[in-house]
Amino acid sequence: MTSGDNLFGRLLGRSSALTLDTPIAHPTGLQLQLDHQGHVLTVNGTLRSQLAAHALGDARPLLRELLCASSALSIEGSPADWQRQTLDLDFQGTADMVLHTRGWIEPDGDGWSLRLLDVGDLLAGRQLAQQRDHNYVMACQMSEQLRVCSLARLPEVFSEHLRSLAQQWHIPCVAMALLDEEDQGWRIYSQYAAHDAPALWQTDQHLGISLDSANGNAPLSLAQGRSDNPPLHSIFGNTDGFLVPYRDSQGVAAWLLCGLYNSQPHTSDRDWLNLTAALAAPLLSRLREQRHHQQLERVEALQGLLGTGWWELLPATQQIQLAPQLLHSLGQEDGATRQGLDAWLELIHPADRQELNSRLQDLQALGKPLLASVRLQRSDTDHTPIWYRVQGQVLGAGDNRRWIGFMLDISDIKNQQLQAAAAHARLDNLIASSPAVIYVQRYINGALHPAFFSDSLLPLLGWTLADCDHTSLVSLIHPEDRDLYFERTRQLLREGTVRSRYRLRDKQGHYHWLLDEAKLLRDDLGLPVEAVGLWLDVTDATLAAEHIRQSEERYRILVEDSPAMICRYQPDLTLTFGNTPLANYLECMPSQLPGLNLGNWLSDEQRQAFVQRISQLTAEFPVSTAEISLQLPGREHAWWVWSDRGVFDEHGALVEVQAVGRDNTDVRRSQQQLTQSAKMATLGEMATGLAHEINQPLNVMHMAVVNVLKRLSSGDVQIDYLTEKLQRIDAQVQRAARVVDHMRVFGRRSEIEQQPFDPAQALEGTLSLLGEGLRGKGVEMRITPADCGVQVNGYVDQLEQVLINLMVNARDALLGKRGKDPQFRPWIAVHCEHDSRHVRIWVEDNGGGIDPRLLERIFEPFFTTKPIGVGTGLGLSVSYGIVENMGGRLSVANGEEGAKFCIELPVL
Repeated sequence: MTSGDNLFGRLLGRSSALTLDTPIAHPTGLQLQLDHQGHVLTVNGTLRSQLAAHALGDARPLLRELLCASSALSIEGSPADWQRQTLDLDFQGTADMVLHTRGWIEPDGDGWSLRLLDVGDLLAGRQLAQQRDHNYVMACQMSEQLRVCSLARLPEVFSEHLRSLAQQWHIPCVAMALLDEEDQGWRIYSQYAAHDAPALWQTDQHLGISLDSANGNAPLSLAQGRSDNPPLHSIFGNTDGFLVPYRDSQGVAAWLLCGLYNSQPHTSDRDWLNLTAALAAPLLSRLREQRHHQQLERVEALQGLLGTGWWELLPATQQIQLAPQLLHSLGQEDGATRQGLDAWLELIHPADRQELNSRLQDLQALGKPLLASVRLQRSDTDHTPIWYRVQGQVLGAGDNRRWIGFMLDISDIKNQQLQAAAAHARLDNLIASSPAVIYVQRYINGALHPAFFSDSLLPLLGWTLADCDHTSLVSLIHPEDRDLYFERTRQLLREGTVRSRYRLRDKQGHYHWLLDEAKLLRDDLGLPVEAVGLWLDVTDATLAAEHIRQSEERYRILVEDSPAMICRYQPDLTLTFGNTPLANYLECMPSQLPGLNLGNWLSDEQRQAFVQRISQLTAEFPVSTAEISLQLPGREHAWWVWSDRGVFDEHGALVEVQAVGRDNTDVRRSQQQLTQSAKMATLGEMATGLAHEINQPLNVMHMAVVNVLKRLSSGDVQIDYLTEKLQRIDAQVQRAARVVDHMRVFGRRSEIEQQPFDPAQALEGTLSLLGEGLRGKGVEMRITPADCGVQVNGYVDQLEQVLINLMVNARDALLGKRGKDPQFRPWIAVHCEHDSRHVRIWVEDNGGGIDPRLLERIFEPFFTTKPIGVGTGLGLSVSYGIVENMGGRLSVANGEEGAKFCIELPVL
């Protein structure tokens, strides 16, 4: 009764503290005595030891103070308000555990009794069931989405599922590894890594065969198996991991790799296996489907490329079913895949249709395999046949028999066979009619024995195979060439190919030069089998080559012994050949000439003119001749008359220049001396005029001095008057000085090389020497403004000499005519004109012209119409040579009133 009294006392509130060690019978679960305000008076039951001790330390705590925060919020009001309600209360347990209870409250005397049962296991089981249901739903969704998504989006959808799986289970790195059917190793199909986790794998990464050593019956944690399987652990980067296998009928086909992760307790091995199967099974199925589609596409593409396809015979309906690719190859894209057998046979050429139909009947009735090559019936104008190979066989037996086969386009092969047969026939005909003799020599016991000669042997040499056996063939070879033949055989056996030339006697006793080309054929072991070669009659070519060699020798002697300089050079003037005279001029050996450049002995102007001249050579006009000036080693300038002949390729491009030259130095110097002599003679002839040119200024100066002296004697001297007289005297001095200076310039020798100049300079110089003298003799000068505005190449002083000669001759003719007719008014006209290619200077007078019978001889040396002792007869001849050396032409004709000379020079 002690316990009852104590309990009664506690209910009356006589106890000051909550007592947990009252010796009462402990009911099942947890029983709490409460007062009307919800204070806990006593705690009994088997679960009281699981309550937190600090929660019961205070006397008479409120019930909410013993509960967890979530449950405390759900307890409101007094115990009277909690009647007829199921209470789910979570108490603060030991070691920070939570005690889950469920119960009810009922009146108990003056207070209330709260009776609770432990429902922790029930809640854990329900949570586990919910988690499993969630896992199942998630697995079903992933599996369904993988099964229905398109093959193109399969990698993307699978990657999304891996990310969802990693986020749901908080897995840092997750990947799916599949077995590579090609190398039987494991490859990462897809992977996902959180942003704060290292990427342990990469898509398409090879894992080798390390996964094969893992247990494929259950998930494997690497944290436990690290030391037992180092290769497997290395795949996870030496970190903890979790592997889940997927098995199909052939064994483990996939692995789910969970890196940096240990399996959660509430997820069982079966859950992991189900999740992995939900991912791997549809993935492998779709991948097999994709491979199957790709295989079908490859087969269809291959059939299209080969022009082939299957067919199946349907005897019950007398139809044939054709593959779509075969319909396309047959040009029946719009036709049905099933069609009548007769309609299909109509596609075959009539020449092959009956044979194919007969073989089809044998296939149905006798089961005899079908093999035939047929042509298609073509309605177009193309005569090239289309060939097909038709094969068929019987599958099955009894009522399950099927007649199937395929058609293959063999047009290329068949046409090549026909072409090869035609080519073989043409080759046989060509061999028989060819001037070459084709032969075969068998290798027997270390020697080559003739085994075959083409039919051309008889008309060429008159022999047969029997006449040219192994023993008699050597006797037909010229005695001087037998060593060549023996060496030919040794070289053929040693090196496998040979090319030789020797003489062979024909049946009439004449020898023919034969070109022998042969090749040795060997077997798989490298042993000689036979030699195949040909004999080509090269008698005419050999004799012609000998004639050419002799001709070349004569040509070489002619070139070397020729006194002329002969050479060949490239367009850039680099010598490729030169004979001895050229080498002597250049002071070197003939062998040193190749590689030298002719431009080394030319001035810049000469080199530029030389290159420009040969660049104008064409295949139609390949020859050019010119005089060139060179500075030879240790000598003065030399002049060569040089003739070039261009050699062009098939495109008309200049490849090489052949040149012949002769030394023209002596002739040129003689011409220069003659020109200088003529110039001096001209100056002598002009002496009277030049004296007048000088006396005229002297007379003016004399009169000016006399007038000044008179003024000085009279004392009437003005500054302006003296200034004007002195200026006149200065002008006359300059005039006389110009005449004297120009005489000095004109009298000098010409420059070595021609220079560009304006023809107006020569005209001005001529007028400065002759103008005043002509006017003083009463000859009117009609000068057109002489600004030609172009440049010519030559010597300005020599052109001036030509103009002086022409004007002096005109002057003499005019003065002679005026002596006969005092009323005659002489004049000389000079004018200049030019176009894009030439400049022309005309010198004309009114002296009556030249006797037409003398026009053809007017430029001959020493020919003159003047009296004996008056003229030398060289003026016009020298003038003609000067103009010609400048690349121009001097001509004469009679005009309306007198002679008309024309100087024509090329414009630069």
